[in-house]
Amino acid sequence: MFVGRQFELAELNRLYDTNEFQFVVVYGRRRVGKTTLLMEFCRGKPTIFHVADETVGSVALERFSRDVFQHFGLKGVSSFRSWEDAFEFLAEKARSERLVLVIDEFRHVANACKELPSVLQRCIDLKFKKTKLFLILCGSYVSFMEKEVLGYESPLYGRRTAQFEINPLSFLEAKEFFPKYSIEQRVVAYAILGGTPQYLETFSDEVDPLENVRLHVLRKSSYLYEEPLFLLRQELREPKVYNSILEAIASGRTRLNEISTKIGVEVVKLSKYLDTLMGLKLIERVSPLPLGKSAREGLYRIKDNFFKFWYRFVFPNRELIEQGLADKVLEEKLRPHIGEYVGRVFEDIAVQYLWELNKKGALPFRFERIGKWWGNNPIKRRQEEVDVVAYDEENVLLCECKWQNEPVGLKEVNELMERGSLFDFKRKYYVFFSKAGFSEEVLDLAKSYPLILIALDRMDSP
Repeated sequence: MFVGRQFELAELNRLYDTNEFQFVVVYGRRRVGKTTLLMEFCRGKPTIFHVADETVGSVALERFSRDVFQHFGLKGVSSFRSWEDAFEFLAEKARSERLVLVIDEFRHVANACKELPSVLQRCIDLKFKKTKLFLILCGSYVSFMEKEVLGYESPLYGRRTAQFEINPLSFLEAKEFFPKYSIEQRVVAYAILGGTPQYLETFSDEVDPLENVRLHVLRKSSYLYEEPLFLLRQELREPKVYNSILEAIASGRTRLNEISTKIGVEVVKLSKYLDTLMGLKLIERVSPLPLGKSAREGLYRIKDNFFKFWYRFVFPNRELIEQGLADKVLEEKLRPHIGEYVGRVFEDIAVQYLWELNKKGALPFRFERIGKWWGNNPIKRRQEEVDVVAYDEENVLLCECKWQNEPVGLKEVNELMERGSLFDFKRKYYVFFSKAGFSEEVLDLAKSYPLILIALDRMDSP
């Protein structure tokens, strides 16, 4: 099932249609759908699709040679003598005809053959530019791809003609995996799984999202039960420390000092671990927008919804699950808190929805920045926060996201308007996203006041 990635696919095809040499770099976290995108792009095109393994240099060249010879129907030759010979052969083949060459998991072959980036650089400069070769280097190790392929000190720096960082699908894309779900169930499924296609494919929309959790997350034999641990072991040397950090953040310890106290690691050392997790795109540091008396300290949050869910509900309860008490975890540890958890993700969905409206010009103005705000209320001498703030020089949207079973009433509207006095803009608009809709009083007020009311069912399509 190929969902989303329409922009990337269109751009790849546009570059392909130039019939000129292209060098494209594609990278992103594991499981995010890079290979599926490239296979969709390569469909019907003359392609050598080489997936590199962790192996020694001679074996790496032999396996690459095998894929090349197989594509051209050549038999009786075991391997090129060198990578340069291999690339010269491909340059000659692509001199007059289009040829796509994909090297997937490029880090493996680059580690096995340290000279490979330099060899590629020479071939691009001296041979490939005169051909119709469409070269794609793809990798799951984001920091490696950014430093060793795209980075200034890389031999390949400045040679690429395009690059694509493949991120998880948005809610509007991910919901297409669940056509039978209601919009509420789609939000819950996205809050649990995020936008990673391989995770989304594990759930069935024939059963409720939490039943899917019982079957596919809390079951010891299921693929998703140990998925975060498996990925961390592949990427990191000290997974125990990183597990503790992720669990601390998932449980609400989002400030540096809070994480340090929780896991017993001093701040200086902790910062290095956090930088590593940010390099892997697993966490991010979020700062309040620079409006009013905003707070100075940033917060850390887990970016991937499934990691967020897993470290919130699965990791701290693994002993119970190992004892066969998955139902106890589901009913006592998860179900009572799932609403609060989904509510946080609902804010992210609201941001995505506003971006779509902004692109379509469907808001009172086109905002230039969007994010979260928290800071001091000097009048009431207390901390305040606004779920989402979007603004340009003169206008601002102040947004609250309510994942609750009661309609939004005048009390919530008045509270947001009160916080609105902390911001100095020419025009202020108050936006509410609501799971349960709005009271009659709020609906009436919206007829004569700058209120934008977005009920959950409207969010199925912007």
